[in-house]
Amino acid sequence: MRCAYFDAGVCRSCTLMGTSYDRQVADRDARARAALGPGVDWLEPVTGPDHGYRNRAKLVVAGTVEAPTLGILDESGEGVDLTDCGLYPPSVVAAAHELARFVTLARLTPYDVPSRAGELKYLLVTASPDDELMVRFVLRSTEAVARLRKHLPGLRERLPRLTVASANIQPVHAAVLEGEQEIPLTSSTELRMHLNHLDLRLPARSFFQTNSVVAAALYCQVAAWVDGCAPATVWDLYCGVGGFALHCAAPGRAVTGVETSEAAVEAARRTAAAAALPGTRFLAGDATAFAMGEPAPPDLVVVNPPRRGLGAELAGWLETSGVRRVVYSSCHLPSMERDLAAMPSLRPRTARMVDMFPQTAHLEVVALLERQDR
Repeated sequence: MRCAYFDAGVCRSCTLMGTSYDRQVADRDARARAALGPGVDWLEPVTGPDHGYRNRAKLVVAGTVEAPTLGILDESGEGVDLTDCGLYPPSVVAAAHELARFVTLARLTPYDVPSRAGELKYLLVTASPDDELMVRFVLRSTEAVARLRKHLPGLRERLPRLTVASANIQPVHAAVLEGEQEIPLTSSTELRMHLNHLDLRLPARSFFQTNSVVAAALYCQVAAWVDGCAPATVWDLYCGVGGFALHCAAPGRAVTGVETSEAAVEAARRTAAAAALPGTRFLAGDATAFAMGEPAPPDLVVVNPPRRGLGAELAGWLETSGVRRVVYSSCHLPSMERDLAAMPSLRPRTARMVDMFPQTAHLEVVALLERQDR
């Protein structure tokens, strides 16, 4: 992949730009193998396209109403326009160009970080595998919401695949992407994410894997491992909108997903109902508190924690719980290594590097852990 922004020196986010994709994959795979240590049966890496793969764009809005920039900020706080970034699929690139024009039309004043003035901070654009779009306007206040509503029909005419739009209110001057208040601008509040045999539902403030193609393969891998273990009971901790849990559902199997986001839990429940998946339940709550509050562990636990990892308390519970198998999906090797060190009885039996973030040093690893009786 070649990138004009990288070649011009205006963006260095893709630290491996210019390195062949085969070399990138090999290097990330080697790092994953070294982190998990010897004795692991490694499968071939999961790979996808090396460009156009990011289903979500986090665009910092800067510049002026008449000449907005959508991209990042440089070291001085000035906007750098990245609307044609090669990591975005064509649907997101097209949306970014239309949104730049929309900023001018709706008179949305870009937020200026040095002066702390302006309204529009970010544009968050998500594309489904079917190229339906969700656009979220992150604003400093509700001042511009009426103008958004007024001009939104015209935007939807130019972006007919725009199905979900909302305004997120983030009033503080801080490096915080979004606020607690979400104001729907369309009747639909969830983006349909069709992966494999499921129509997952993505609410505005919920987590979803960055790379839809690779995420679909990741879900299939985890489901295959779970089916091979044939557990009667499964917990999916940090379940999000239910991707792992719903892929692992099967007749005669009880699957419980736990997630702090009530919106994500409700979305998972709706997907399960629409897909007629029996034996699934989804609970809103803290994963650690749930696990420690249950009278007995399940046959298998799936964990997909945030970058910080499981933490000492949950890792300690898994170590002493007696659960026989754990499927651990991680986007941050150091936290995974720390968690594995806290669970010496649960050792990786088989693992796979999942190439979720081409052109960068980031990677995902998924491993099937089995208890080693002493």
